[in-house]
Amino acid sequence: SELHLEEKTQWEHPKSGKRKRVAGDLPYGWEQETDENGQVYFVDHINKRTTYLDPRLAFTVEDNPAKPTTRQKYDGNTTAMEILQGRDLSGKVVIVTGANSGIGFETAKSLALHGACVILACRSLARGNEAVQRILGEWHKAKVEAMTLDLASLQSVQNFAEAFKSKNLPLHILICNAAVFAAPWSLTEDGLESTFQVNHLGHFYLVQLLEDVLRQSSPARVVMVSSESHRFSEIKDSSGKLDFSLLSPSKKEYWAMLAYNRSKLCNILFSNELNRRLSPHGVTSNSVHPGNMIYSSLHRNWWVYTLLFTLVRPFTKSMVSGRFKLFCASSFFQIRGEKL
Repeated sequence: SELHLEEKTQWEHPKSGKRKRVAGDLPYGWEQETDENGQVYFVDHINKRTTYLDPRLAFTVEDNPAKPTTRQKYDGNTTAMEILQGRDLSGKVVIVTGANSGIGFETAKSLALHGACVILACRSLARGNEAVQRILGEWHKAKVEAMTLDLASLQSVQNFAEAFKSKNLPLHILICNAAVFAAPWSLTEDGLESTFQVNHLGHFYLVQLLEDVLRQSSPARVVMVSSESHRFSEIKDSSGKLDFSLLSPSKKEYWAMLAYNRSKLCNILFSNELNRRLSPHGVTSNSVHPGNMIYSSLHRNWWVYTLLFTLVRPFTKSMVSGRFKLFCASSFFQIRGEKL
């Protein structure tokens, strides 16, 4: 009956008299379906169950709640899924580099579970496809695909860009997440120091190759994952001019931590200039710091860093919480009146 339906979506507290109602999207993992009699029912894909009771009854809201500020709304335990709660990203196309593990995977998964078409750009296609299957295991309708992208090879970057363009898709969000940390000195096939090329130059080239697609897809956004450690670096010589030898140092002059810091400084400088040049064309760019000592796979290259991260792990944020909220939130600010 009409009354019955109304009571399912709205109720009044017996003491305070405050009226509350069901609002917003269904919780993560739920879908609404209609049976053969035209009756609406709800499917919980995670726990494999079906019910005719609207699961949003557990999340009723006041009719006129005070709108929380961003500071009140998100705290150190906020997850990526909570940041995107209520956002419909259907029709949006996203590329996430380094998306088969860690922050990149959580980013790709969160976007895909909210309707976006997500390309997982990974050095290993096999690991990328494993990540795709993990996401599909959570939601079989997710639009996810893995593609090969090795940032240590400029030819691979070019091949990836050409392969993506051949799909004739728009590109609304490009998240430059992939990085190496504490890597031993080595040269790429292009003759450049690996940390510099993987963390910065490879992404720089990728953005250049996809700039036309981003502009055609306006409003669009580029997100560069940087680090607060960029502050502890310098890329100028004693006369104040850019010193290219600092960007791609020889083995004798190489220090892994400093190389990482310099690459992240380059990320920020590039993001700022990219935003200056492309924002008039509807493409904005932001650099973002994911979190101090966030526990991820970045530290895997040297046992000292592995030990350090293990010791501080109880006091740090996980990949799906805390600092990660900054990363996701920065990607979804309002762009020219349209929310991605």
